[in-house]
Amino acid sequence: MTADEILELLPTLGKESQKRVLVKHGAVEPFFGVPIEELKKIQKKVKRNHEIALTLYASGISDAMYLAALVSEPEKMTKAQLESWSKAAFWPMLSESTVAWTAAESRFAVELGLKWIDSKKESIATSGWCTLSSYASITPDDDIELLVFKALLDRVEVGIEKASNRVKYCMNGFVIAVGSGVLPLLTHAKKTAIAIGAIAMAVGETDCKIPLASAYIAKVEAMGRAGKKRKSAMC
Repeated sequence: MTADEILELLPTLGKESQKRVLVKHGAVEPFFGVPIEELKKIQKKVKRNHEIALTLYASGISDAMYLAALVSEPEKMTKAQLESWSKAAFWPMLSESTVAWTAAESRFAVELGLKWIDSKKESIATSGWCTLSSYASITPDDDIELLVFKALLDRVEVGIEKASNRVKYCMNGFVIAVGSGVLPLLTHAKKTAIAIGAIAMAVGETDCKIPLASAYIAKVEAMGRAGKKRKSAMC
């Protein structure tokens, strides 16, 4: 299956009901409203293909850009390509999922994550926090720079209240990711989670609720899953 064939197929798979849901979550044109399960069917046919992923993302069509991450080969992504993807992401599903997942599995995960969180552009900053979250969830603890991630927890504690809307959400998610996935930092993450408490942010027309980090980490710990790593950043 080629990139051109995929781009011809996507409009036929779109659903108006899905478009309405995605609009409530911040989606903007161009996109067709292709359900994730349909995108994953295409993923199974394509498997992993770096060139197809680049072409799909360059299309500027949200459905294709999301699919790009699923079929990407992160180990082949250059720093410049990841930077380009981050700049082109125009709503949270792309900046916080597509870009972050791909970057997290690349060799530039920490470098770009740390750079992006300092961006004044909200979408790039959120890509940074989500990249670091995904990285923490898939990387063995022995390979994580614990002092760096401990300092990031401290940064969240002192900075989350003044952060912009989506950055707050992603900072909260970072605390959850570290508390759930990095066992040596569990105690510090729990301290941070208690300190930040419940996060107030606008969720638009959705019924979304912001997870209470302390409760989420406690649940993971009670299930005996603290420190368990995911096989992939991709969902």
